[in-house]
Amino acid sequence: MALGGTDLNLLLPLKVLLEEGNVTRAGQRLNLSQPAMSAALARLRRRFDDELLVRAGRDYELTPFARDLLPEVQHAVRLMGRALDLEEPFDPSTSDRCFRLSMSDYAIAVLHEPLVRRISAAAPGIRLIIEHLGPDARSSDRVLLDFDALVAPLGFGFPGESRPLWRDRMVVVVDRRNARLVDGALTLADLAELPHAVAAFGPGILTPVDRAFGEAGIDRRIMLQVFGFLPLPFVIRGTDMVAVVPEKLARIHAGPESDLVVVEPPFGEVVLAEGYWFAADRLSDPAHRWLFDRLDETASELG
Repeated sequence: MALGGTDLNLLLPLKVLLEEGNVTRAGQRLNLSQPAMSAALARLRRRFDDELLVRAGRDYELTPFARDLLPEVQHAVRLMGRALDLEEPFDPSTSDRCFRLSMSDYAIAVLHEPLVRRISAAAPGIRLIIEHLGPDARSSDRVLLDFDALVAPLGFGFPGESRPLWRDRMVVVVDRRNARLVDGALTLADLAELPHAVAAFGPGILTPVDRAFGEAGIDRRIMLQVFGFLPLPFVIRGTDMVAVVPEKLARIHAGPESDLVVVEPPFGEVVLAEGYWFAADRLSDPAHRWLFDRLDETASELG
């Protein structure tokens, strides 16, 4: 079958070749001999006028063109399967599928242990690649092609369909030797006068913490700004700075033997809700439905 001069029978070999980055493994997935896969690769190289796979030591790596092409090909195969009511077989107990997720450092700290535990128990061969959630994820038209799912705060306009994961509340963390700390508490006046370390997430992004301080009429003395929540407990240790972070992150670092103390916020409760996003057509793939079920189970555990 051809479309616009292109043999559509090459679409699935192209997808598997780019996913595996290896002719032999691609042939094993498709039950094709190595000569047959090599012939398919040669035809694809002529079609795209690109090497697609190039030698890197004993293995192969994708060319820049091939890396850009992969999510488009995966998307096209999903759409064709949806149109023809076809499903690729998926057995989690034997699959060696690799899923790509994007999330913040804070989300990795909260999510990785329960999610990896659930996946490894049912599917020991499945691998995860987790990449950092960049500030352009909300406006990117490729993010849900490049990643199987992205984890981010709800209510910030990310693309695709979303499901909830967990809710967290914001707390104040401070070095236990801070002179302003009285009976484990800080006042609004203390927060107005103490220096702050704050998390930034890209230009133009107003966080719930920003709004809370604005509503309290506090213009924070920002001494240090970092990207994301994760560095904040580290940078305030041994200083007189304070930081507002999600409680699940704060409890990882604070404790009886720690230099850090978790303080109830004097500006009231501020809630952070995290969820995950995915392209709607991923639901036509049983492997993605399985992954999303594991995320939903993890959400119940975190809740």
